[in-house]
Amino acid sequence: MSNNEDFNWEKYETKGFGEGYTKAEKAEMEKLYDETLTEITEKEVIKGTVVGINDKDVIINIGFKSDGLVPVNEFRDLEELKIGDEVELFIEEQENSLGQLVLSRKKAKMVRAWQEIEDALEHDNVIEGLVKRRTKGGLIVDIYGVEAFLPGSQIDVKPIRDFDIYVGKKMEVKVVKINHANDNVVVSHKVLIEKDLEKQKAEILNNLEKGQVLEGVIKNMTNFGVFIDLGGVDGLLHITDISWGRINHPEEVLNLDDKVQIVVLDFDDDKKRISLGMKQLTPHPWDSLSANLDVGSKVKGKIVNVADYGAFLELAPGVEGLIHVSEMSWSQHLRNPADFVKVGDEIEAVVLTLDKDDRKMSLGIKQLTEDPWTKKEMGEKYAIGTKHKGIVRNLTNFGLFLELEEGIDGLVHVSDLSWTKKIKHPSEFVKVGDELDVVVLELDLDNRRLALGHKQLEENPWDTFESVFPVGSVHKCSIISKNDKGAVLELPYGLEGFATTKNLEKEDGTQAEAGESLDFRVVEFSKDDKRIVLSHTASFKEEAMPKTKKSGTKKKPGTADSAGGEKSTLGDLDALSALKEKMDEDAKK
Repeated sequence: MSNNEDFNWEKYETKGFGEGYTKAEKAEMEKLYDETLTEITEKEVIKGTVVGINDKDVIINIGFKSDGLVPVNEFRDLEELKIGDEVELFIEEQENSLGQLVLSRKKAKMVRAWQEIEDALEHDNVIEGLVKRRTKGGLIVDIYGVEAFLPGSQIDVKPIRDFDIYVGKKMEVKVVKINHANDNVVVSHKVLIEKDLEKQKAEILNNLEKGQVLEGVIKNMTNFGVFIDLGGVDGLLHITDISWGRINHPEEVLNLDDKVQIVVLDFDDDKKRISLGMKQLTPHPWDSLSANLDVGSKVKGKIVNVADYGAFLELAPGVEGLIHVSEMSWSQHLRNPADFVKVGDEIEAVVLTLDKDDRKMSLGIKQLTEDPWTKKEMGEKYAIGTKHKGIVRNLTNFGLFLELEEGIDGLVHVSDLSWTKKIKHPSEFVKVGDELDVVVLELDLDNRRLALGHKQLEENPWDTFESVFPVGSVHKCSIISKNDKGAVLELPYGLEGFATTKNLEKEDGTQAEAGESLDFRVVEFSKDDKRIVLSHTASFKEEAMPKTKKSGTKKKPGTADSAGGEKSTLGDLDALSALKEKMDEDAKK
């Protein structure tokens, strides 16, 4: 009550409000009022209380001398906003041109968001964001209202092929990088998975054993196998361990992201390389083969591979036999297996060898037909003197091999190709693939040998040549070639003769040279050796003839000499004309 007694009521009885204060008293009251107001700083985030809401603005009291207005659309995320609620705001200006306090909730949220993001990066915090949309190379994630970039490589530990499945979903991420210059934030979901996987990986590796059956997801596929994620640990399932049957690429039987059962086959000391198997979870097909299968059995299958040395026939997935090229045909000439079979062919074969323990077998297809050498009619069909036509299959220095039919070959010796031509190698006469007419000279069924001749199809012309080229007879010859020993001559009717160097001396003392056509006298004739030796010198020098063949007197051309020789005019003889025609026909052929 003493306070009331001390109060001077007379000051206020006839005066308006505020009147009666001295300047000192007013200053003191203003000071007390200012002390009750909040100290504020522009461009900072503070808390305020909602004191009013209308259609356009929300009125906020922050304890300042005036209230602030914030557009109502900045509170759209707060559907139940009411008077008395406390919110965070950003002070744009203490007083604008209208004397109003300018506040922004949107900027407050952004400032607070960046504070949270920086704090998450510093302290490795996990943030929950909302995937807003897909962008080039990854996803855009909303965290605290800030759009952060989530690279495709940071979504998961396994490659992601469809980013769209994440759009509209919540996802936990960690901040991995902030670029303040561009206000860019990069986040990762993968690091969270990797952390969990590290625990799983450690547990899996500690318990890993050979023969252990695990479940995994196909992570990647190559032409040599597939990589399987065992839960943070990768293992390789080689293509040969996928199926007992033969496959060319894993994609024929497996798909990416498939869950598969596999067995641990092996791993290195630090368990970084783990080999897995799938086919090992099923019984080996060899174990289910029929007990009746044995050497001599006929089997059916499909050709799954053709190599240079043979082809593989698959009887069942995982059960294959080799058909060596030598077992494809009775022919003695090895050919390309592709001439007989191709991949995908379904054929029949005969079991030649079988080893069930080592799971190997060899097969043959020529055994499905009779060996032509064992046929009863062989002796009659290829009797000595019978004529045949065959294909040249191979050339050697000593002759050629002729295939008369599949599996029946014969040898034509180089000396049996021509009566008149001196053939050093069969390639001078024929080439591989040519057809050739022959006659059987010799047949040995036991040793499977057949000797053939081509020249024997004609009579031996040397019987006629003996009378055409007697010693002492003179013939016009051309010098084909010349060397230190002498010259090779071309005689009439396509024959070749030889003259030694001393027998090439001409009448003027010079030597006959290659390309010249001169008279030559026969000084030696051998029907058995098919050899004719001549001399130009002896055609004009009687003493040049060998002593045993020396003629008595030199005769004029066309007359007989003492040795019975004469200048050749036998081209008009019927026998020689017929022989010449025959030889001309052979030359054309």
